[in-house]
Amino acid sequence: MTTAIMDNSKFFVYDGPRKDVNYPIEVLYCGECTMPVEYCEYYPNYERCKIWLEKNMPDQFKKLMAGKGDENLGSEETEEKKKRQTRGGRGVIKAKKKTEPQGLKLSTATRGKKKRVTIVAGLATYDIDLKEASKYFATKFSCGSSVTADEIVIQGDVKDELFDIIPEKWPQIDEDNIDDLGEQKK
Repeated sequence: MTTAIMDNSKFFVYDGPRKDVNYPIEVLYCGECTMPVEYCEYYPNYERCKIWLEKNMPDQFKKLMAGKGDENLGSEETEEKKKRQTRGGRGVIKAKKKTEPQGLKLSTATRGKKKRVTIVAGLATYDIDLKEASKYFATKFSCGSSVTADEIVIQGDVKDELFDIIPEKWPQIDEDNIDDLGEQKK
């Protein structure tokens, strides 16, 4: 009896390609945020996306801006609207600013009585993924390595080896930019 009910009801019916759509569907992507142009408004730097769209795809820009009413507001009102957070929603996500490489800082700290760790700080300013660097150090030194905030903590005193390994692995870091801070209280 239950099988008869299941056979009569259709959960998902696919009727094939639609006649009013030309296949393959062409999706246009924004050069600023690398998302489809319809989703640019959800990107933190929407203003930069608008500028890019207006410059490179003016017809798409006109289509997207046709329904928007922001142009008729005064510039002071739009600034005030940007600053103020709407009720119940998250604030605008701020994009990370590019920072100049400020040098690499190596130090050691004591954990427990005899255990030592090496702390590498400043790799993020060179646009190096800290998670990948941590994994590289863990495999290179056969030890544990973790990422905390903007520094990498490597188990063991491997500071001397890092002076040779870091410039070899990442050529943009010169050996002169690596500073030895010595012992650090954790």
